[in-house]
Amino acid sequence: MMYNKLNDALRLLARLRLPRLWNAAKVAGSFYLARWLGKPIQWGLPVSISIEPTTACNLRCPECPSGLRAFTRPTGNLKADFFRNTIDELQRELIFLIFYFQGEPFINPGFLEMVRYAHEKGLYTITSTNGHFLSRENARKTIESGLDRLIISIDGTTQEVYEQYRRGGRLETVLQGARNMVEMKRQLRSRTPHLIFQFLVVRPNEHQIPEVYRLAREIGVDEVKLKTAQVYDYQNGNPLIPLNEQYARYRRQADGSYRVKNKLLNHCWKLWHACVITWDGLVVPCCFDKDATHQLGDLRRQNFKELWHGEAYRGFRQRLLKGRSQIDICTNCTEGCRVWVSREP
Repeated sequence: MMYNKLNDALRLLARLRLPRLWNAAKVAGSFYLARWLGKPIQWGLPVSISIEPTTACNLRCPECPSGLRAFTRPTGNLKADFFRNTIDELQRELIFLIFYFQGEPFINPGFLEMVRYAHEKGLYTITSTNGHFLSRENARKTIESGLDRLIISIDGTTQEVYEQYRRGGRLETVLQGARNMVEMKRQLRSRTPHLIFQFLVVRPNEHQIPEVYRLAREIGVDEVKLKTAQVYDYQNGNPLIPLNEQYARYRRQADGSYRVKNKLLNHCWKLWHACVITWDGLVVPCCFDKDATHQLGDLRRQNFKELWHGEAYRGFRQRLLKGRSQIDICTNCTEGCRVWVSREP
């Protein structure tokens, strides 16, 4: 697995052309200067963006707005022409592109063509899937699109446990999809995409952590990542919070209540180097704003560079520097604590 992770890292480093490195240096410099002065100084453009292929999903996971069908914002599919225009504007400075926010990306029929377009622009591309659409044909098309990293959610190693969170899902379909990807990579003699089993650790599945590593080795998946779960109603405990605190974002207090492990420090790297773009062009601060309640711009009405340095973004960064605890999406945020728990079995 270490060799595969090294290859993946080298592919990312290969994207670091001079304009992108210079932009990253400006972004990092402005971030630390903003922290020091307490002012929303921002130089450069995002190093990374997340763009939403669709809000639709075939599953009904209990802590997910897509699964719960609980959005108040419009739902739909990302359009290819809008996507290409956005990438054309940002590709000179951008390093990597995450094809995910809410929903299942493979539901959008134009998804893999968008991946191919980003790949041709020299961007490192990532997506996350629930694994139910990785037929042999889709596996071949995914590899041929040039996708660099494919995260497959596998939140249980038996159907009984898996379906407690991935409601409506079939574990064997996911495992077969992973096998299809591994087999097709061999047939096409491709090192990409780097395949990751993402295991969202919750109380019902935490005892299966050693088994997910065994499955990954057996199938030929490149890497396993254990992810801590965001829980909305955590203060009085929640049946999804793991008993092993190593895998939880929340810590139990002496009175039996829970709080987020990390302190709400008044800065956030994501607000300087990344953003999220919804399927219909709304720009929001990060992936915690799932219902797009903090809209910082609309790419249907303005170009990205204008809104990135515009009044709404400056105002939001200033609010964050003054007090993250006063911003609703920041109070359950993991900035400063471990979202990923990486270890070998």
